[in-house]
Amino acid sequence: MTPPPAPRPTLLVRNADILVTMDGRRREIRGGGFFAEGNRIAAVGGAGQLPATADRVLDLAGHAVVPGLVNTHHHMFQSLTRAVPAAQDAGLFGWLEALYPIWERITPEMIRVSTLTAMAELILSGCTTSSDHLYLYPNGCRLEDSLQSAGEIGMRFHAARGSMSVGRSRGGLPPDSLVEAEPDILADTQRLIEAHHDPRRFAMLRIAVAPCSPFSVSRELMRESARLARSLGACLHTHLAENDADVAYSRERFGMTPAQYAEELGWVGRDVWHAHCVKLDDAGIDMLARTGTGVAHCPCSNMRLGSGIAPVSRMVAKRVNVGIGVDGSASNDGGCLLGEVRQAMLLQRVGLGPSAMSARQALELATVGGASVLGRDDIGVLAPGMAADFAAFDLRGANMAGGLHDPVAALVFCAPERASWVAIDGRIVVEEGRLATIDLPAVLERHNRLARTLVSG
Repeated sequence: MTPPPAPRPTLLVRNADILVTMDGRRREIRGGGFFAEGNRIAAVGGAGQLPATADRVLDLAGHAVVPGLVNTHHHMFQSLTRAVPAAQDAGLFGWLEALYPIWERITPEMIRVSTLTAMAELILSGCTTSSDHLYLYPNGCRLEDSLQSAGEIGMRFHAARGSMSVGRSRGGLPPDSLVEAEPDILADTQRLIEAHHDPRRFAMLRIAVAPCSPFSVSRELMRESARLARSLGACLHTHLAENDADVAYSRERFGMTPAQYAEELGWVGRDVWHAHCVKLDDAGIDMLARTGTGVAHCPCSNMRLGSGIAPVSRMVAKRVNVGIGVDGSASNDGGCLLGEVRQAMLLQRVGLGPSAMSARQALELATVGGASVLGRDDIGVLAPGMAADFAAFDLRGANMAGGLHDPVAALVFCAPERASWVAIDGRIVVEEGRLATIDLPAVLERHNRLARTLVSG
């Protein structure tokens, strides 16, 4: 006789000053909480609407609880090359040209440790799901190096198998030493999807197909990558229209705008998301809206590189799916997703005035918006049947003092707070502001030693 399955562990979060559900009614529940069984939420409500106890009970009085934040674009290996002097004051192309010679020396251990470091920073800012676009593989590096780190730290992960195939000798931007042969790229991408991609709800790991950019891969690789992804049920990701030089390259090389190029190659649809889209024109925005194509908005990186202000308010008004991304740690130099939410709101106001984006609209981009961009219907919302991913922020610090007339807005308007509690897939990974899954001081010590070795050559 088969024994009955063991009961799933339960988690009760209660008494939060404010619980932001991001559900269809956008409920904000004073004194709210939720009850989770295993990795999914079973009930959400206020006092008297939840079970009295559970295997783990968190009393979060004095906190704001939000759905786990979703990061839609990153290059985690770049945490090794933050603030490199030669790249501090350059635009996108000059910045890349300064860093490519350094990145040629990256090793598999550097990928593993930098991924742990980047994920730790994200999780401590309230992020529970992250994409990462790894597009270079020197010295034996493999995507598995980053997958290993995601499993170790416990992050819900969308790993984008990036690639570069057009080096400088063929008119591309990267050095020839960092490009791969296109048959090898496609074969390895198929191998990774078949070995690791999990299409089920509540999946902790998915693989995306992600040629790096129009200036580093061929038209043929873009087409074949789209065919491969769709034959295997994976999503597609790349950079698009990041700055004026990017647009000029597309017009000169392909005779069309980046948006026209993407559409011609079949890189549109609900299974596609593009990073940046800073320089999209109205026709490009209309195309994204018409096709359901997603956008990862990376405000700090766009400011740092002087790329411009992405037309996010216009995109949202036309119902384009938009999420938030921190982008690479060498073009942002930070990985605080809550801080990125704040910058997204402020940057739209710089360009379009104080009513261009509200605090709640910005927070929505980092929760339900990010989930939609990544093609997920199981994260970004605190509601029954959704993943038990949440972040709790203490409202009692000096940075929030005087702002509790509206604690939801204060999370975005005030200086970013480190998360006090974070759960991913029902597992507590941050307890009272401390990462519970790895020895972070040891990881950072190793990370800094590897960074010095990498940059010094």
